[in-house]
Amino acid sequence: MGDPNLLEVLTEEGEHANKHIDYSFQMSEQSLSSRETSFLINEETTPAKRFNLFLRRRLMFQKNQQSKDSIFFRDGIRQIDFVLSYADDIKKDAELKAERRKEFEKNLRKTGLELEIEDKRDSEDGRTYFVKIHAPWEVLVTYAEVLGIKMPIKESDIPRPKQTPMSYVLGPVSLPTSVKYPHPEYFTAQFSRHRQELFLIEDQATFFPSSSRNRIVYYILSRCPFGIEDGKKRFGIERLLNSNTYSSAYPLHDGQYWKPSEPPNPTNERYILHQNWARFSYFYKEQPLDLIKNYYGEKIGIYFVFLGFYTEMLSFAAVVGLACFIYGLLSMEDNTSSTEICDPEIGGQMIMCPLCDQVCDYWRLNSTCLASKFSHLFDNESTVFFAIFMGIWVTLFLEFWKQRQARLEYEWDLVDFEEEQQQLQLRPEFEAMCKHRKLNPVTKEMEPYMPLYARIPWYFLSGATVTLWMSLVVTSMVAVIVYRLSVFATLASFMESDASLKQVKSFLTPQITTSLTGSCLNFIVILILNFFYEKISAWITKMEIPRTYQEYESSLTLKMFLFQFVNFYSSCFYVAFFKGKFVGYPGKYTYLFDEWRSEECDPGGCLIELTTQLTIIMTGKQIFGNIKEAIYPLALNWWRRRKARTNSEKLYSRWEQDHDLESFGPLGLFYEYLET
Repeated sequence: MGDPNLLEVLTEEGEHANKHIDYSFQMSEQSLSSRETSFLINEETTPAKRFNLFLRRRLMFQKNQQSKDSIFFRDGIRQIDFVLSYADDIKKDAELKAERRKEFEKNLRKTGLELEIEDKRDSEDGRTYFVKIHAPWEVLVTYAEVLGIKMPIKESDIPRPKQTPMSYVLGPVSLPTSVKYPHPEYFTAQFSRHRQELFLIEDQATFFPSSSRNRIVYYILSRCPFGIEDGKKRFGIERLLNSNTYSSAYPLHDGQYWKPSEPPNPTNERYILHQNWARFSYFYKEQPLDLIKNYYGEKIGIYFVFLGFYTEMLSFAAVVGLACFIYGLLSMEDNTSSTEICDPEIGGQMIMCPLCDQVCDYWRLNSTCLASKFSHLFDNESTVFFAIFMGIWVTLFLEFWKQRQARLEYEWDLVDFEEEQQQLQLRPEFEAMCKHRKLNPVTKEMEPYMPLYARIPWYFLSGATVTLWMSLVVTSMVAVIVYRLSVFATLASFMESDASLKQVKSFLTPQITTSLTGSCLNFIVILILNFFYEKISAWITKMEIPRTYQEYESSLTLKMFLFQFVNFYSSCFYVAFFKGKFVGYPGKYTYLFDEWRSEECDPGGCLIELTTQLTIIMTGKQIFGNIKEAIYPLALNWWRRRKARTNSEKLYSRWEQDHDLESFGPLGLFYEYLET
């Protein structure tokens, strides 16, 4: 925070700097630590130089007294809207990177942004520079108009929903009114800097919320040039991040999530969200959706609305599915098929043909008794009802979501949100690559345009790549089938010849063992293919040069959906519709590659194997996803901040704390949607 006495030094003590410095240090020398007294200025230094050095020392001492959670420049007035970081680089291209940063920051200042640089010596690790960015009022109003940001013009006089008898019943899951409705509701309009008097501007410093300020600054960062290389104009923070010119670019949180902010910082909405939402003990509570939208922005807010609605609807499907499972469990002993298979007089007297050639022996039908009972849990009369119910559930889910979406558009003032995003959020890469312009019939303005013939080669490459990777998935599935056939033959002969395995053979048959190991192997292959395909699909989509971010995400979604559908569920389709259908009959069996006999289903059917396959894939996805999205970031954040935990006296500023957090990534929300 700033010290008003420092301004007095600048205005009143300019001619008497020498005397003032001597007096200041005499008064504070006894309280300074050994590290601080090492900065005392030599008496032989000229008065002007001593004065400049004194100002620098005062700023340093001020910083040591500054709040750790400060989100302001050193003057304590200008709010930090964005932070760039970079570290010393000793590689060959260090000079090139330094020149890029210098040019980039110079151009940022030309746009009106204000920058303040934190030296590496003041950072926690001693090697990272931080460039703090502040957007002044003129920049905010200019780009708010460009981006069409909607701001309040009048407080809404529409009353909030009143309490109903059902509200008291739902009291345990409800949130306090102050959390559920953190701000008054307003009528809004797209901001215009020439009509500022129409908007409710009580304080310029707080008129634009942090999410809007961050959006404006990032819009400038993504389009700011940093030089000409290879005859082409280079621009954008993303290119600088990819080349490691900057190590990160991020906005700041309001403060710590475990304690409220101290003045003069604004209300810590991050703390409120943690206390009322982002805790496992609050899993049953409704979400503070307005607070989420205000803090993170509309896109992330919409995601959590969808996630909450999806979870609520799934609860009905879960109840019906559990009821069907319980019915299967209760009727297990009454099932005619499994009863006859388990009966020694029926299933025990049926001699079955060997399941493989040469090494396999004849076997009795009642050896699959336990497997047939398990199969009944998921394949019974209620399964048909559940299938019909899910068909109706999907239809109702889509219709109710459309209704919820329409209500949300009104409540959050998101009418025409997609159209505005489509028009305003042109990707800077698209603008840079376009050499043509055409008149927009709606806005009557010239805008960048790329003809179709320039994109066709990339569309062909994209289609060929997706086809190739889906072929790899099918190839991997065939490889897993070959594994299952070979392992099954080995296990069948091994279990038949080893008398010690007779006791476990009743519930751990070669079919079940092969199904379990094959499903686990298939899941590992799925993860490996998915990891590499994500990288390639993102690169190909970028090469297609989509016009807007929405077009970019739509193109990437199509590629990822097609691939992941084939990748995750091709093996399930094989088990459900093909396995056991082309086996042949004794004396004329069907062989794969003229070597392995085609797989057969268990006498109770293939549904138990299909259930096993789906269970392993779904459970594995959840475990892997939770490790990747929850455990790994928590562990990484703790590891990065361990020094600050052990040395609480050392200044660990807000920008350094957020710098050490795990990055969400530009496509973080995309993958969250893809997961659901």
